[in-house]
Amino acid sequence: MIICVCRRVSDRDIARHARAGMSFDDIQFELGVAAQCGRCEGCARDIVAQCSTVHPMAALQTGGGQHEASAWASSLV
Repeated sequence: MIICVCRRVSDRDIARHARAGMSFDDIQFELGVAAQCGRCEGCARDIVAQCSTVHPMAALQTGGGQHEASAWASSLV
């Protein structure tokens, strides 16, 4: 879905950059999201927060030959 109409930036573009470890400011500089009219800023920031590498989606533990997920994200983009 297009989040930033002015720059034609999709939620997938924002999520991909956020998962790569970029902050909102970095993404804004790189993609131009929320740099013109600013109406998309709230939504773009929400996507960055959900996809941020600071909050990993899952932590795998190895023990007895089993892989266990100890944390999962509440929603995926």
